[in-house]
Amino acid sequence: MKLYIGAIAIVLLLSCADACAAAESMTQADAAAEKLATQVCSSCHGPGGNSTSPTFPKLAAQQQPYLVVQIKAFRNKTRGEQEAHDYMLGMASLIDDETAEALGRFFSRQKPPRGVPGDPALIANGKKLFEQGIADRNITACATCHGKNAEGNGIFPRLAGQHAEYILRQLTVIQSRLRESPVMHGIIRDLKPEDMKAVAAFLQSK
Repeated sequence: MKLYIGAIAIVLLLSCADACAAAESMTQADAAAEKLATQVCSSCHGPGGNSTSPTFPKLAAQQQPYLVVQIKAFRNKTRGEQEAHDYMLGMASLIDDETAEALGRFFSRQKPPRGVPGDPALIANGKKLFEQGIADRNITACATCHGKNAEGNGIFPRLAGQHAEYILRQLTVIQSRLRESPVMHGIIRDLKPEDMKAVAAFLQSK
């Protein structure tokens, strides 16, 4: 009996040691990611991921799985638009998987950006498109994937509070296939420029 109890105690101690080591490793990764986010990423994406320039997307409160996928896309050079080549490909090549996961956690925990008001009529049109789509043109409602409040869902990014100019640019490069996004290609294929401007204005206001 004593031998049995002793064996159980050893197993528990080893399990605890493994768990503690994993926790320490995660803490180190998160600390390194926070340092990277605050000292490097913030120069373009702003403190806490709240960028002031529409050239750079707001990352605050973004979905962690989406951020990880995009970091890896930059690292693997599968993002083809010009901005990716200009700003992110070299940077992302230095980010390993563990750091990518930790960066995603860091930004996902930041305070969401505030919406920016705009043209009421344009926003109303964008709201309708986002929530209902355009049935007679087979355009699915954006909310289907991005959430009813544009908060995002897993690999589908948060769009609420994002720069309208950035959203418009991404819709354009995805539609023209300069940026690969298999799910989006078919959905936005028939969007007109005025549709894009409306939904971008709505999302910026959220």
